[in-house]
Amino acid sequence: MKVNSIHPIKKSNVALPIYLESIKAGFPSPADDFIDKKLDLNDLLIKHPVATFFVRVSGDSMLGAGIHTGDILVVDRALEAVNANIVVAVINGELTVKRLRMARGKVTLMPENIHYKPIEITENDDFSIWGVVTSVIHRV
Repeated sequence: MKVNSIHPIKKSNVALPIYLESIKAGFPSPADDFIDKKLDLNDLLIKHPVATFFVRVSGDSMLGAGIHTGDILVVDRALEAVNANIVVAVINGELTVKRLRMARGKVTLMPENIHYKPIEITENDDFSIWGVVTSVIHRV
């Protein structure tokens, strides 16, 4: 799976209503009386604005993690990548998004699709982690 279209964050304030009550996926009920406050998606999705970027996904190696072609990832460069994080990494000049596995002194980038093989990082690889994926924006 490749990632493309890295864009800097443009801070804008768009506050939309968020309801106090959670919504059930069953019989509908009126909810206008339960508006709690306004929600700005920047506040919800971005913890470190200066260190955060968006990237659009192409490919299907992360389907098991709910990441599909066309999705937009919110990636935070301020977070330290730890075992089991989903990360955007560059390996030998190629950007990719995978789950980070660190065990027994080895680093492996794990796909979330059985049709793809893990990528074991060796000392011969030019490898760096660009950031930790904190959210996936997925249209339904």
